[in-house]
Amino acid sequence: MDVIFPSGNRHILSQIFDEVFDGLYGYAMVLSRDPTEAEDLVQETCVRAIQAIENLRPDGNVKSWLFTILRNIWLNQLRQQRTAPKMVELDVDESTAEIAVEPSKDPLALYVSKVEREQVREAIQQLSEEFREIIVLREYGELSYQELASVLGCPAGTVMSRLGRARSKLRLLLSGGLRTPDRQSKGAAE
Repeated sequence: MDVIFPSGNRHILSQIFDEVFDGLYGYAMVLSRDPTEAEDLVQETCVRAIQAIENLRPDGNVKSWLFTILRNIWLNQLRQQRTAPKMVELDVDESTAEIAVEPSKDPLALYVSKVEREQVREAIQQLSEEFREIIVLREYGELSYQELASVLGCPAGTVMSRLGRARSKLRLLLSGGLRTPDRQSKGAAE
């Protein structure tokens, strides 16, 4: 998302925030594992971006710039705290929203979808921080390899190899198959 905007035109930044807010919040959740802290990280990112808008290069990539700001805020907080981040589940009860959005979907399909999502979340939580971060930025934040390299401060080749290793580890964690109680009982009967 390369955007050129005149100095002082902050309403454009507001539109950009609307486009990437969910990705920023998801990334903040992965880093902090705490909804309140994630909200604070996103809010602080917005404040700092607004304050530094004049420093953004005219040809700069705003999306990766925002993710970099968020990551730097988090790293600075970690340095100040000198303690490990809290472990918090990412569980959000989305079943009600899905039913409202997709009333035509079969209840069993909704259940299976929810179970699979939970298993993927659990598997992602089991990854090391380095791998968890890159998976979420790529798959949920939808950052390109170049944007990832910019956010993580490493070459694109490193991003590709780290992402490959992260995906392999995630595959291993999920290699038993995404089993629902229905699938487990079929497997036991065979």
